[in-house]
Amino acid sequence: MTEKKTHAFKPDDHIVYPAHGVGKIVGIETQTVAGHTVELYVITFQQDRMTLRVPTSKAASSGMRQLASSTVVEEAVRTLGGRARIKRTMWSRRAQEYEAKINSGNLVQIAEVVRDLYRPGDQPEQSYSERQLFESALDRMARELAAVENCEQTEARAKLTASLAKRAA
Repeated sequence: MTEKKTHAFKPDDHIVYPAHGVGKIVGIETQTVAGHTVELYVITFQQDRMTLRVPTSKAASSGMRQLASSTVVEEAVRTLGGRARIKRTMWSRRAQEYEAKINSGNLVQIAEVVRDLYRPGDQPEQSYSERQLFESALDRMARELAAVENCEQTEARAKLTASLAKRAA
């Protein structure tokens, strides 16, 4: 009798993988790697047209998680409405910190990056790297919000942008 393993995630679950954002588990497969049998989650990231295979035993340590709960989403949206907290350090240092927050997969930390880098139309232009980080964080946040609220990503992005615009007004 073979024992049936229980997995934290099932096929068709939407998950968040820290370095890539929202993905969908399309299956669980077994592969033999260097003589060892490894069970893998097969995850597709539609936006990036990418497939990732993560060992089931490493899912938790990789930071893979379920979509954010509605309370976490609410906290993240509230964070957007707060005052920007920009440290007075060199841009390269702040950019590294922002990148780390985006890749943490933590929705509230990603919201902090969006909040801190948001520039309303009447403020000076952003540098290319600031704009890239802002877009990356906003995109990551919109993808998760769209998956949580079961709406289109453009609709989620519009909702986030509206929250930012309220703060600026």
